[in-house]
Order: sequence, then C-alpha cells, then structure tokens
Amino acid sequence: MDDAASSTSSAQSIKTKYEERMKRLRDLHVKRNEARMQNHKEVVEEDKRNKLPSNWESRKRQAEWIMQDEAARKEAEAKGEDYDRKKLLNIDATEAEKIARKKKSKQNPDPGFSDYEQAAIRSYNRLVKNIKPNMESYEEAKQKLGPAFYGDRNTILHGLHEDKKDAIDKMVTDLEKQVVKREKYSRRRMHNDDADIDYINERNARFNQKLERFYGEYTRETKLNLERGTAI
Repeated sequence: MDDAASSTSSAQSIKTKYEERMKRLRDLHVKRNEARMQNHKEVVEEDKRNKLPSNWESRKRQAEWIMQDEAARKEAEAKGEDYDRKKLLNIDATEAEKIARKKKSKQNPDPGFSDYEQAAIRSYNRLVKNIKPNMESYEEAKQKLGPAFYGDRNTILHGLHEDKKDAIDKMVTDLEKQVVKREKYSRRRMHNDDADIDYINERNARFNQKLERFYGEYTRETKLNLERGTAI
C-alpha cells in the first residue's frame, strides 16, 4: 500500500512539473509574439520617420509652439490682458537680446557685399519689389501685339514697344541713387596732414587707432610725459 501511494505521489509530481513547464512554454510563446509585434511596430514607425522631411521635428515643434501661443493669446484676450506685455515679462535678458537682434536684422536685411552674384540678386529683388505693374496697360499691349507680345527667336522687338516718360524718369532716378550709393561705399579716407605720425605703415596706423580708441584715456598722460621727456 505504501508502494501504491508512493507511485501515485510520484505520478502527481511529474504531472505537476509537466503542467508548470507547459505553462512556462506558453508564457514564452506569448512573450515572443508580443516582442515580434513590438519589433514590427517599431520598424514601421522608423520607416515612417525615415520618409519624413529632414526638418520634420523642428516644423512639428514650431507648429506646437504656434498652437500653444495662439491658445495663450486667446486666453489673455478673454481676460482683458495684454498678451505681448505679459509674454515679455517671462523672457530672460538673453532671449530678449536675441529677439531684438532678429528684429534689427529684419529692418536692415542687406548683409553687405559678399560677391557680385549676390549683389546682383539683391539688386534684382529690390527692383522687382518696387515694380507696380499697370494691368490695364499690360492687357492693352497684349491685345495689340498678339503673339509678338511674348516674342520668340523670330520676333523683332525694336519698334513694337514705346517706353513711357514716367518709366524712363524712374529708371534715371534709380540709376542716380545707385551712383550715389556706390560713391559712398567706395570713398577713400582722407589723410590728415596735421595729425601726429606715430606709425610706420597703414596697418600699424589702424592698430594704433584701435589702441587709442580702447586705451587712450588711460595712457594719455603717460604718452604726453614720454613726448616731453619727463616720464619717470
């Protein structure tokens, strides 16, 4: 009877271990399937990100900031508050200086001369911006000239178009402004014959001018003593 009980207990223990192993195996299958699904989802998301424009993240952040800013503005207006003033109170000095520099650069967008190509492009854009076309005259000329209005390699443009006096005067005025501006930027600095010569060449003269501008007020007395010969 003890042998039968022992055999029954052993069989029960084997069955229990088998069920535990099967449970662990099922859990492993479930986890593997979950990991496979998660990996597939991440691969799909990565593929979507790779297909997005390179500046997508910055554009997304900018769009979110604009939406938040608009919501805050509407909330402030509903309360009767000045949103721009309220926003400035929460900006530190560094950010305020950056905003001021940005506004100043927009007021004077001309970065100066870099090369002739860029100068020509800026001049063209400026001239095009100032053009105010007369659509009525445009349509009249278009109807009058027909296909020759657009012209091709066989079209002789001479005599088809007559320049108006206002347009000629405008062109002359613009050219005169360009001449004045060019003379202003290309002027030579006049040499002062009465100034003391304390340099050996132009480069040394510019260096001495910088020294004088920054340290002149601190070294003026010493310099005069050296010139008088009374320096200790």
